[in-house]
Amino acid sequence: MDILSLLFLAAALAMDAFSAAVTDGMIVKKIRFYDAIKVGLFFGVFQFLMPCIGNLVSGFATDIVERFDHWIAFVLLGFLGLHMIWESRTEQEIPKNPLKNSSLLLAAIATSIDALAAGVTLAAVDTPILFSSAVIGITAFLFSFGGVFIGKKFGGFLGSKAECIGGIILISIAIKTLVEHLY
Repeated sequence: MDILSLLFLAAALAMDAFSAAVTDGMIVKKIRFYDAIKVGLFFGVFQFLMPCIGNLVSGFATDIVERFDHWIAFVLLGFLGLHMIWESRTEQEIPKNPLKNSSLLLAAIATSIDALAAGVTLAAVDTPILFSSAVIGITAFLFSFGGVFIGKKFGGFLGSKAECIGGIILISIAIKTLVEHLY
């Protein structure tokens, strides 16, 4: 795979992480530089690891990965989105924080499932996996890092509706992922 194709693949894989990071930025009232780094690292590391794992299992689990990756992403993102919508409709004294490690972990796994399948594909076309995964991970980091600040800018306009809109975005990504793989 040539470098331009790899960059396009990396950008395409980073879009779900970018959308989730925008959602995080919309919800959190006070975003710090550290928060954007943290979000970027969670998404970037998982976008790096998943193609490596996909490449490792490509020899014996290709069918399983390709059959279920979209369902796993659909369920995880759908659950996160529904939870965010539910949380937005209930009054709580405890501030909502999508930047908790557990929330970021779940979102990072859900948005990088397609990178697992990409790792299988990269093995099939005999592409060096560590370099490819590094490009994919760095791209996801940069997109996610920037997405947090973009979300913060729009979150101020949306006020209390930001979390509900974020949930709708995640559900939309879940549905898009499922539809793309089924049709």
